Amino acid sequence: QVQLVEGGGGLVQAGGSLKLSCAANGNIRDINGMGWYRQAPGKQRELVAIIRKDASTNFGDSVKGRFTISRDNAKNTVYLHMNSLKPEDTAVYYCHADAWETARWGYEHYWGRGTQVAVSS
Repeated sequence: QVQLVEGGGGLVQAGGSLKLSCAANGNIRDINGMGWYRQAPGKQRELVAIIRKDASTNFGDSVKGRFTISRDNAKNTVYLHMNSLKPEDTAVYYCHADAWETARWGYEHYWGRGTQVAVSS
């Protein structure tokens, strides 16, 4: 079983910064994409950022130029660096990974439990 353990959420003032981390634990053969999605109250879950093992990235339009994503493949860990935070960034942030568990036949989707990010105006 692959588990995603998230950390780093909290409360910050508008204009501030936060760093989220997500570590994938378990019997993992390989991880392709790792990244973050978020869901605000009453809204659908949306892509924040993803980074693949070849280091290519994708960002949601609302965070481009403010957020960056990085990855430590040796630690199966992904980091989301959030700068110039806005109140509209307030949401539960969920870690996601396309991982291949050693006992399975291929890549599957895994989700973390979510970490709250709140940005005050």
